[in-house]
Amino acid sequence: MTRLLERLSDLLTQLPGIGRKTAQRISFYLLKLRPEEVQALADAMVEAKLKLRPCPACFNLTENERCEICLDALRDPGLICVVETPADIIALERSHSFHGLYHVLGGALSPLDDVGPEDLHISELVKRVETLPQVEVIVATNPTTEGEATAAYIARVIPKRQGLKVTRIARGLPIGSDLDLADEVTLTRALEGRRELP
Repeated sequence: MTRLLERLSDLLTQLPGIGRKTAQRISFYLLKLRPEEVQALADAMVEAKLKLRPCPACFNLTENERCEICLDALRDPGLICVVETPADIIALERSHSFHGLYHVLGGALSPLDDVGPEDLHISELVKRVETLPQVEVIVATNPTTEGEATAAYIARVIPKRQGLKVTRIARGLPIGSDLDLADEVTLTRALEGRRELP
């Protein structure tokens, strides 16, 4: 492999989920593109890096003063869904089932990686919740050890008061899967998240 191709592949392996073989396939794909197509991709990456910044209210990404979701007057300000990353917002928005606002933590608690409460936007969440008379905080962190620890921590630090509810999204089985293929934690969450049939 040439020095330039190796450098390109090495840089691509730094992206999450991209291993050596995938990086090489992407490198060869990029080499097949016309120079203007590669330039458009490079320009889009640089522009996104330079222009996108965290929304001061929810920490979602925006190129404006505030993000589009925070500015949407049709959103319910009494519902705040807490997520780990802006990518989680995209996933939830695809479901078209949530019409409140969001709060991006910027990760999850992870003592092994030296990520503590002060490294996340938890204090900003507490301040934000304190300004609302009626609010439900829906904790939608990932179903990992770190995500569960973060959810428990949030439930503990948000001051309990009248008009405040802290909930956790239900966990369960994906549509089309078989019970015998599910792990114990997923089955437990599915049972805990059950609701009465109409």
